Amino acid sequence: MFTRGYQVSSSGLLIVCLIYLQTEDVDGPLVKLPPPTTKLPREKHLPKPKPPTKWEEFAKKKGIKKRKKDKVVWDEQTGTWKRRFGYDHVNDDKDIPIIEAKMTDEPGEDPFAKRQDDKKKRVEKQEKNRFQNLKQAAKLGALPSHVQLAATALPITGTQVPPKKVTKDELGNVAGMAATSTASGGKFDRKLPGEKPAKKQGKHRKFLPVVEGSGIGSREKEQTENVLNKLISKHSHEILNVDKAVTMYNVKKEKKARIERIKKGGHHQPQTS
Repeated sequence: MFTRGYQVSSSGLLIVCLIYLQTEDVDGPLVKLPPPTTKLPREKHLPKPKPPTKWEEFAKKKGIKKRKKDKVVWDEQTGTWKRRFGYDHVNDDKDIPIIEAKMTDEPGEDPFAKRQDDKKKRVEKQEKNRFQNLKQAAKLGALPSHVQLAATALPITGTQVPPKKVTKDELGNVAGMAATSTASGGKFDRKLPGEKPAKKQGKHRKFLPVVEGSGIGSREKEQTENVLNKLISKHSHEILNVDKAVTMYNVKKEKKARIERIKKGGHHQPQTS
């Protein structure tokens, strides 16, 4: 009874769902079913969300929403459209011929040099904030080892915080990546006395020469021959072996002649040496 009641309720639910779907009336009511979906289990776990930076936390608290800025803006100084950032950008300090003095300016101070110093301080502050965000993310284990080393083991400019001690494996991992980051994969780098080979060996891709020659230029020909030999050996069962075919033909011919002699009443005399 329980199974029958369950079937009745499921059928009723299915009919109710079909009623709310789009229908057509050509020769009768025709219900258009939605496209099928197949729910498969996920192989790997969902990626962990990145920890928010200080600015993201502040923007969320103040309700500041990110909006897309235009790449080109109007420059009031030159009366032309210029890039927002980069070369020949808008409000460039080099395009300002005159800077108005303020009441707070100290006498004898160069306003152009002060602008450069202020810009340098802003860049240093941004770099400091970037390292702090990396440190915060490194605590949660969201960064690889080489980025964690740069974020935790290196001191930040202008702070008294001592660098964090890293493990031997982390140092070896970072040293191996640095040793193999050159164009030659660290092959032609100068080695220190007693230095062990890097854990991660770099791979240097070798290309074939453009001009064919008798030396290294014939390598392309050798590679082509190797590929053909592999293909032939792979499909060797499909290729006719002449010697084997001739032997099988002779054996069948002798067997057929021997059977015919037996049928005619003859006896096969074994050969004696």
